[in-house]
Amino acid sequence: MLFLIILILSYAAGFFMPWWVAAIVAFLAALWIGKTPGRSFWSGFFGVAFVWVALALFKTVPNDHILATRVAHMFTLPGWGYLLALTAVIGGLVGGMSALSGILVRRLIWG
Repeated sequence: MLFLIILILSYAAGFFMPWWVAAIVAFLAALWIGKTPGRSFWSGFFGVAFVWVALALFKTVPNDHILATRVAHMFTLPGWGYLLALTAVIGGLVGGMSALSGILVRRLIWG
């Protein structure tokens, strides 16, 4: 349930708001319905990682990965797929840490 809420709200916010809104979404969702720290972290991690990969693919597929390939070469990565994987890991860490913070604040305040 937490995974789906983070996924849907982050996806909707990703079109209109800055990247860091995914962190706020994951934090508030875990604060609201988080159960355990481990489950909250992985829900936030995979929810935001999937959203960031989807949004990156929406941008790179129409232009045949030209810009993504150039940016990957700038970072000395072999191809655009590695850049996509790096994007997923960074987004996942943002979402996971935010959701973990949300559940820990919930435990701190409400026991």
